[in-house]
Amino acid sequence: MSMLDPTLAAGRAATDQIPVIDFDPFLRGDLVARRRVADEVGAACRTNGFFTIVNHGVPSDLVERAFTVCRQFFDLSVEEKSEIAIERSACHRGWFAVGGENLDPAKQQYAGDLKEGIKIGQDLALNHELVLAGTPLHGPNQWPRRPAEFTPCLREYVGVLSSLARRLARALALALDVDEHFFDQFFTMPMATAGPLHYPAPLGPITEEQLGAGAHTDYGVLTLLAQDDSGGLQVQDRQHGWLDVPVIPDAFVVNIGDMTARWTNDEFTSTLHRVINVSGRDRYSIPFFFDPNWDADVTALPTCISATRPARYAPTTGLGHLLDMINKTFVYHREKIE
Repeated sequence: MSMLDPTLAAGRAATDQIPVIDFDPFLRGDLVARRRVADEVGAACRTNGFFTIVNHGVPSDLVERAFTVCRQFFDLSVEEKSEIAIERSACHRGWFAVGGENLDPAKQQYAGDLKEGIKIGQDLALNHELVLAGTPLHGPNQWPRRPAEFTPCLREYVGVLSSLARRLARALALALDVDEHFFDQFFTMPMATAGPLHYPAPLGPITEEQLGAGAHTDYGVLTLLAQDDSGGLQVQDRQHGWLDVPVIPDAFVVNIGDMTARWTNDEFTSTLHRVINVSGRDRYSIPFFFDPNWDADVTALPTCISATRPARYAPTTGLGHLLDMINKTFVYHREKIE
């Protein structure tokens, strides 16, 4: 087991602060059942912005296969993984090394996060109209040569998770008292990204100078996280401090990001979270980020504005917001545009 620096607060059990929601009634129930689930989702989004869903319809064998091929990829040599280094991509796709992302640069001043990862988005051909137009974050993925099953498995994973995320967006709509299909118009060509991660076991004491993932809020609309049984994810609760998010088999941890906070005028809350790997072994997870079309109008919803609660954010677009956030945390990306 790795030692935790005594100045770094340990997490507490999440208990009821991060609810577990049975999503099956939303997938197969009538409007009354869907509203009941949406109310649970809304309550979670108005507090910590985190919840866990079970009975979500994603086949467990697909998740297991995704973890298998991701472990096999991360086991490759640095030289082979570097063949698809993210720096080679014109659209922020591919592998980044340990330290390549820094989610808390204020505290991690000398090293980035203690993790490596790979970014896999919508796989657009070079002759796609958005690619020809030079739209940032749109283009072909960089796929590894090995393992052979990686590409078909992750393509399937992105498709299945996108379908589930669309249902979750409809739950958000009902929770916000707008039409259930309100958000559909903004997700016709979503910026959906799978980001498999490998957290090596720390070799020395764990301090805030380099965590597995530094404290941060997510950038976009929805994150769906599949994680192994190592634990380590913590959420900062306003009343209870850092909470350890429990690992529940065949479940996804769901959280909302800054774009949802903007869209809802902070009615729904994006919450600081971090990863501290104290398991004594390597940790693997597969976050899936579901964000809207590049030109989606991210303006506060009318139901979230009033005379006493005016709009807190200037309007932006889905792409504009994501680029602002990526530039802050990926050094190579910031240097490329400066």
